[in-house]
Amino acid sequence: MPAATALASLTTLLMAGCGTTSILPDGAATGTDPVLPSPQQSLIPTVNIAPAHSWAQGASPTPAPGLVLTRFADGLDHPRWLLVLPNGDVLVAETNGPAGKSGITGIKGKIMGVVMKKAGAGVPSPDRITLLRDADGDGVAERKEVFLAGLHSPFGMALIGNTLYIANAASLVSVPYTSGQTQVTATPTKLIDLPGNGEFNHHWTKSLLSSADGQRLYIGVGSNSNVGGNGMAAEAMRANILEYTIASGALDVFASGLRNPVGLAWEPGSSALWAVVNERDELGSDLVPDYLTSVRRDGFYGWPYSYWGQHLDPRVTPQAPALVARAIKPDYALGNHVAPLGLAFHPGGAWSGSQPGAVVALHGSWNRKPQSGYKVVFVPFAQGRPSGPMQDLLTGFLDANGNARGRPVGIAVAKDGALLVADDVGNTVWQLRPGR
Repeated sequence: MPAATALASLTTLLMAGCGTTSILPDGAATGTDPVLPSPQQSLIPTVNIAPAHSWAQGASPTPAPGLVLTRFADGLDHPRWLLVLPNGDVLVAETNGPAGKSGITGIKGKIMGVVMKKAGAGVPSPDRITLLRDADGDGVAERKEVFLAGLHSPFGMALIGNTLYIANAASLVSVPYTSGQTQVTATPTKLIDLPGNGEFNHHWTKSLLSSADGQRLYIGVGSNSNVGGNGMAAEAMRANILEYTIASGALDVFASGLRNPVGLAWEPGSSALWAVVNERDELGSDLVPDYLTSVRRDGFYGWPYSYWGQHLDPRVTPQAPALVARAIKPDYALGNHVAPLGLAFHPGGAWSGSQPGAVVALHGSWNRKPQSGYKVVFVPFAQGRPSGPMQDLLTGFLDANGNARGRPVGIAVAKDGALLVADDVGNTVWQLRPGR
């Protein structure tokens, strides 16, 4: 059998949904004490991707009762991440991963390439940031224009004073910014390299968050493999939240053992750093929970050796007992394989019983049966900690046949308190606000 035919046959087999099926009841894999069954390893991993089809004319996600949804901006090209500027303008990174840098090789890499393309992740990166402006406050951006082009898989953005910082796939750059400007003509200044210049750049996104005093930037950098399969040398400075000191240019590890920390945010009550983290794959549909957690300086969170504290990953050898002994258990499980990306804290409203909390975008699973994620949720907080079950805020991203009409990514709070959701499959930014 020719190699191409064999690949097509194996891909079809995988897409048919081989692998394990979840047996946990709904809700068992969420909260502060999720159920953790025994790992399930198999020669062929569970593959259950939601094919990307985008939204039909007039269709949209479904907001929770008490919330109203508007199409803030559409006609975008793979919008992933958001930044709200002080004047209310919104920057959206239209981006995707660099070609040929997945870090998954051989037949498995070819199959995963087919799978990710079917999920909507195979499009070329537009490599730009677009500005959206809703001057009249009606929930629809009447102005949309390219703010900065010619970037390299840009993702995280942070504004400190008159400087806009942008995290490309393998570098941190900056440009000058003046309030109200709609286009940057200056050439970005490269500040430092970020992990990603080597042969692989498996988790390519680099999220960005500034400190309250504007002296430091925090950078979420994912691992270069699922569980160290490309060798630990390829993981240098990865699976970490890095701290960049602007004045000195020093880049240090703030916290480690976080397989793919994407959304970063400060909890308003305690000013603690929180993150949402994508955990490891291929241990079955009921492992491992992705999570929301506070992040301690010098804290270690387990990857690749253990998960959810001291639960050892049977695939990782040699182990690191001293590291595992101090692995910190995350604060709140969001579910298995839900792929949390966007994170923002919000004071809540009538829809949350006036309880504040964290808004999280669950981009959606590929390694689970049945599919999970594909929605925006709210985790209520009390006294700076998660308190109570998750609430659905925005659903309907999957149709009745399991196709992805959209996939939520970035989350931001607009100047007027509305929630903004970047939808990379639907090529839309949605606005969610309390009903009036």
